[in-house]
Amino acid sequence: MLSPKRTKFRKQHRGRMRGVASKGNTIAFGQFALQAQDCGWVTARQIEASRRAMTRYIKRGGQIWIRIFPDKPVTMRPAETRMGSGKGNPEFWVAVVKPGRILFEMGGDDITEEIAKEAMRLAQYKLPVKTKFISIDKNLENASQVNEKNSKKSQEEVKQ
Repeated sequence: MLSPKRTKFRKQHRGRMRGVASKGNTIAFGQFALQAQDCGWVTARQIEASRRAMTRYIKRGGQIWIRIFPDKPVTMRPAETRMGSGKGNPEFWVAVVKPGRILFEMGGDDITEEIAKEAMRLAQYKLPVKTKFISIDKNLENASQVNEKNSKKSQEEVKQ
């Protein structure tokens, strides 16, 4: 399971989850991704369970990138203890997820959209946040390249 090697402080405040993700909200490595639609904490165990479900489905073909890391410690008090006597000990690690954050990416030559969609569907069952499957559309890339060529031509026409 994922956890930091070392941290500056053992315990953290719980914090608030407001707003949308400003970092990690675009596909950077693969062609297909799983994007969070609401906020929440994703534990290291949930990340590992999702990763295993995806890897098992694609039969270790292609590549999977995990774009979140559980770096926030969550503390818990022992059961049946009285109030007071300070904060509990760190029990597990969570990643704070905001809407728009890319959780997992998938890519490779032998990974089709259908395979990726099914693998991501299996993974999203293991997660506590609502998610959406997104992909880089090849047609959009081609269209943007055509638009760039057209804009260059129109700039040349303006110069003449």
